[in-house]
Amino acid sequence: MLKWTLACCKVYISESRNKAALESIEHAAKLFPQAPIVNKFEDATYNRVGYTLVSSLTPKPSVDSCPLKTAVLAMVKAAFEAIDLESHCGSHPRLGVVDHICFHPLAHASSDQAAGIAKSLAADVGSSLQVPTFLYGAASEQGRTLDSIRRELGYFKPNSGNQWIGGPKSESLPMKPDEGPAQVTRAKGIVVIGASQWVDNYNVPVFSTDIAAVRRIAKQVSGRGGGLSSVQTMALAHGDDVIEVACNLLEPSKVGGERVQQEVERLAEEEGMTAGKGYFTDFSEENIIESYLKLNSEL
Repeated sequence: MLKWTLACCKVYISESRNKAALESIEHAAKLFPQAPIVNKFEDATYNRVGYTLVSSLTPKPSVDSCPLKTAVLAMVKAAFEAIDLESHCGSHPRLGVVDHICFHPLAHASSDQAAGIAKSLAADVGSSLQVPTFLYGAASEQGRTLDSIRRELGYFKPNSGNQWIGGPKSESLPMKPDEGPAQVTRAKGIVVIGASQWVDNYNVPVFSTDIAAVRRIAKQVSGRGGGLSSVQTMALAHGDDVIEVACNLLEPSKVGGERVQQEVERLAEEEGMTAGKGYFTDFSEENIIESYLKLNSEL
């Protein structure tokens, strides 16, 4: 039986073209080798990068001294110092420089442990960095979901064609953050932090320029649109002649990438389009654990 109690954190930052900024963020994380980066996924078109970090947890962990939280907080600080949301442009939605942080329990860890780290990090981001911070999933006392927060904050609405350009247009927020000020600065934006069981991200390219048609496909694939349960989708421009159906698989053991692939291909054919082979933006939960254990044995 696996003896490790592990936690994973995925950090999504609204930048992938500024290499100096990414180097600064990664350098900040490397100061905490107990919580290594086990995967990095960059997308220049979306202008977004995702980092996956893992660390072990002690039997009675103190969230204040948790290496995973400390490493992620250092990355957040470095990101705010190196990136100005006002100069950002990409075809992936975002609410802030550090758009989304999610904690997942691995191995023998519990949701409560992941939620505790998320809440502690949110308190630090809100108070010390003065950035409005929203909590979701197991970290939210109100039981808020990630998509409901994003919907309320206008996350899914591009502000220039199919692009998201610049920072928030208003300093006021339509809802009160869980941590931090009630006003948002345009250079930093908002951070959403949560804790949940494992989520896979799977994107399927559709060779088309008809965003309305691909949005219909995405809606029909999603649980919200009456399609596959536990699947959330967006249709996002990904170059001149490709639109991706970007999916969050909330229960990948029940509905995985292969099932989503089949459904997108079927619906695309009905629209007279062709779907390409999809891809995951991160390793599987099992491979994340294996990668961490390998890195840990080399330290």
